[in-house]
Amino acid sequence: MNDRAGPETVVASPRPPTVRPGYAFVLWIALPLFLLGLVATWLAVSDPLRAFNNGAPPVERLTFERRILDNTGIHLRVRAGGSEPITIAQVQVDDAYWTFVQDPPGDLARLATAWIHIPFPWTLGEAHEVRVVTKTGTTFDHEIPVAVRTPEAHSSQLVPQAVLGAFVGIVPVAIGLMFYPVLRGVGAQGMSFLLALTIGLLAFLFVDSLEDALELAGEAAVAFQGHVMVVLAAIISFLLLWVIGRRRGTPTGLGLATAIAIGIGLHNLGEGLAIGAAFTAGAAGLGTFLVLGFTLHNITEGVGIAAPLVKEPPPLSAFVWLALLAGAPAILGMWFGSLAYSPQWAALALAVGAGAILQVIVEVGVYLWRLDDRWKSGAVPVSVFGGLVAGLSLMYATAVLVKV
Repeated sequence: MNDRAGPETVVASPRPPTVRPGYAFVLWIALPLFLLGLVATWLAVSDPLRAFNNGAPPVERLTFERRILDNTGIHLRVRAGGSEPITIAQVQVDDAYWTFVQDPPGDLARLATAWIHIPFPWTLGEAHEVRVVTKTGTTFDHEIPVAVRTPEAHSSQLVPQAVLGAFVGIVPVAIGLMFYPVLRGVGAQGMSFLLALTIGLLAFLFVDSLEDALELAGEAAVAFQGHVMVVLAAIISFLLLWVIGRRRGTPTGLGLATAIAIGIGLHNLGEGLAIGAAFTAGAAGLGTFLVLGFTLHNITEGVGIAAPLVKEPPPLSAFVWLALLAGAPAILGMWFGSLAYSPQWAALALAVGAGAILQVIVEVGVYLWRLDDRWKSGAVPVSVFGGLVAGLSLMYATAVLVKV
């Protein structure tokens, strides 16, 4: 009898994971970058695109970012945005050639900026038109609808601007927060109404911020791709704040009120930038009526911040911090707007604010949904619908006062 061994089952042992040395990762990163450098060098040296040159002049773009009028004339800050450096050859004011000084002098490389100083005796209240002529003959026009002296931005103006920023930012939010004792007396229906009112207020601010950001992005140099920048900044700020806000679960009470205050604060930062820039340009009618309009408009923001605190009363000091968090950025915005305003940075600030406000809308919406069981049956409570309509209508009505 032969002993025959049966079939053996061979089980392959798992292969241990390959451990690559650290220099291998560096090598695989450096290699494609080295090849990219070689390709870029070859393109720059050999210039294979010259075969497509049909003699047409290079594309030139020039954006006017800032204007100052004073006793010495007209001063314009311009930014180049074309594919080739720009050489400013001549400057016309009201169809007449004028001498000018460029600072810094020389060709303007892509995205480079320079000041153009023109000793033109502008007339108060009159309209003027500046035309910049490049070496290739391309012209870029800048219109001054109403010539007024630009307020000088120096340290002595920081205090008055801070006072104005406090009036349009901190004071109205604080007044809105003072409605808190009244809000505490509402029942479940009233709470749903208030949260829906907050969502309506924030929804208006979101649309308003996004619209202003896109409008400013259109004034920026084309190379910045302003509209794309606005959308990306809003999405990134939304996701970033979402991750930060959800580290400890769904925010409620003081946490949710803080999130609302941050979103409103970023919106007020962009609002302050616009006011500061308009103040420096001398183009805004920052009269008492306009300041009162901003104040009335922003009082509703304080009510929205106070709504999540009805069931979880915070210490009194929390109201002070919430008012500063939501309103003080308006002061910073005014300072930055009057001292170093650029349309692309103002658009970026407003886009970040829009993303933050959208994140808060979602959080308040989740909180509202968990608060009312009627959502589970598919019904839309009348108090929620009424709150949304009231919030949107209130913001629209008060916004009419600040549009000039």
